[in-house]
Amino acid sequence: MKDLELITIDGTTGEGGGQILRSSLALSLVTGKAFRITGIRAGRRKPGLARQHLTAVKAAAAVGKARVMGAELRSTDLTFVPRSVHPGEYHFAVGTAGSAILVLQTVLPALLTAHGPSNLVLEGGTHNAAAPPFEFLDQVFLPQINRMGPTVTAALQRPGFEPAGGGRFTVEVQPSQKLEVLELMELGKIEKKEIRAVVAHLDNSIAEKEMRMVLKRLRWEDADAKVERADDSTGPGNVLRVTVRSEHSTQMAVSFGRIGVSSKKVAHDAAQEMQHFLSSGAAVGRRLADQLLLPMALAGGGRFTTPPLSKHSLTQIDTIGRFLDVAVTVTDLDRHLCEVKVETNTAQAEG
Repeated sequence: MKDLELITIDGTTGEGGGQILRSSLALSLVTGKAFRITGIRAGRRKPGLARQHLTAVKAAAAVGKARVMGAELRSTDLTFVPRSVHPGEYHFAVGTAGSAILVLQTVLPALLTAHGPSNLVLEGGTHNAAAPPFEFLDQVFLPQINRMGPTVTAALQRPGFEPAGGGRFTVEVQPSQKLEVLELMELGKIEKKEIRAVVAHLDNSIAEKEMRMVLKRLRWEDADAKVERADDSTGPGNVLRVTVRSEHSTQMAVSFGRIGVSSKKVAHDAAQEMQHFLSSGAAVGRRLADQLLLPMALAGGGRFTTPPLSKHSLTQIDTIGRFLDVAVTVTDLDRHLCEVKVETNTAQAEG
């Protein structure tokens, strides 16, 4: 690999977590550009590749038939040289409660425009505080991806909460030749409000308390509020989902219960996140904004309104610019709202 031209990525840039690695892997698969990343998760309590990140690397290597150096637990440096994207049947297992959702997001962009369909089975965490839960993937993110041309469907077979893990879901990908430009500028008419307080191997009273507190805080008298049980999981868990379905998109605020965190805190966090989103006037929440940037860049264009970008999103923009000839412009519309526009540098120059 000595004479190979590599994009060099500083893993300590911006947010400095695992997203720089996952996005670099995804972009490398799509563009065919090799890269070397150093300082992987250098600022974390346990630096380097954890099991979840190593699974993402191995998944990307399988899909891209890549040569890889540094694919070991706790490795802080990695070199990744893709060959070509191969759609097909894949099974990826994290082996811990680490997010299998994030493993999917590493390989999905390349499979969206591959030369054939793919079927994936993923195992690991499906509901943990460090990543979007399965329902966010299924109800919020994938519907927007499907608007861009492909058809991606996901099915949860078994939830996996921290710390036990053990979750499992399947994904079917019918690709399109190219991704269409997506615009989400207005939320539109709100069609439905939902609250789901989910408990696994825990007492219903925990979920009922969370649900009542969110209803009171948001004053959603007409909300579809329910307690759900998820006792088919390997271990105990609690997740609270507050969802708004509108004519243009679905947005979801999520909060996780865990040892030492009160039901009041869980309810407060989810309700406050949804309040801030609705009061902003945005079409896209911060979590979805973070995830739409890469597919929009691959499409060569798109725009949306969102609350001020997270550090995750700013890191994402920087990483995208290392692989693709696109410009991402962020314009503040007011203190609580901004417009994000993605376009090719050619289009920006002509404009």
